[in-house]
Amino acid sequence: MEYDELIATGKVKRIFRAKRKLTVPNVVSHVTQRAAGREPLFVEDKDYLYMLANMKEISKKRSLEMFAFCLMPNHIHILARPREDELDEPMRDLFSRYAMMFNRKYQRKGHLFAGPYRQAVCLDDGYLLAASLYIHMNPARAGLVDDPRGYRWSSVKLFYDQSAPRSFVNPDFVLRLLAKDRRERKKVYSELLDKSASLDARDVLEQPDAVTLLRKALARAFPTLFSGFRRREISKDTGLELLDEEDVAKNIMAMKARGKRIPPETKEAWRFLIEQLIARGYKREDIAASFGVSVKTIYNTIKAKG
Repeated sequence: MEYDELIATGKVKRIFRAKRKLTVPNVVSHVTQRAAGREPLFVEDKDYLYMLANMKEISKKRSLEMFAFCLMPNHIHILARPREDELDEPMRDLFSRYAMMFNRKYQRKGHLFAGPYRQAVCLDDGYLLAASLYIHMNPARAGLVDDPRGYRWSSVKLFYDQSAPRSFVNPDFVLRLLAKDRRERKKVYSELLDKSASLDARDVLEQPDAVTLLRKALARAFPTLFSGFRRREISKDTGLELLDEEDVAKNIMAMKARGKRIPPETKEAWRFLIEQLIARGYKREDIAASFGVSVKTIYNTIKAKG
């Protein structure tokens, strides 16, 4: 079953992918892109400003709504939603345009970015909120600033500053989850930022479940707030009722408990679960280790016909 079909049939709540992209209208994605190797993406202020200008232009020219962003020295986070059946086109436009400028300006050759951008499809309000907080906490986690509110190249000011000017970024899409009063929303978000700073967040570029783990930690810290996310606005917008990740994890554990021998009647279930892990960005070697089987078994399971 293809990933688009898995989402449409409600069998996946959130997937992380690098190569194959989902472009369903009105579905929010956490997009990440990184520099090749240890090279920087931004050298001076003008580079950051050029990227921001392009983000603004492309969001207006294309059917792309932007909800949060953070431009780090060697990687980028964007939280966005296409209103039409497109995501690849505006992202390709954004990154290729910037790469051409950067290579020309600094007289360099070769690929600026490490590869295709990564996409975490976000179909639940709790994950949406956690993703925005994760994005805005990036500079503090990297040691660039002590307080994420002091970082210049992110959308964080729009989320906590009552006097922040209007922007091509729409923070209310996330903030409306927190309170009815607009001033109260920013106050609550600021409190969530402070709490996020004390939580042990992992690197989403290396560990695809980093935002999910942050969401779980926030849900423990703010149970009343997160319990209200059961009625999901995003699910309502897309018309999709989606399986909870905890249920996916339970199914994986159940399959792992069966041992190394995979009965023919369970191979389809194995393939489904393996595909979910691959979609979340896990390597086949890591999947094999987690299931306690050989890498060859993982490859054979994926290749086998139903």
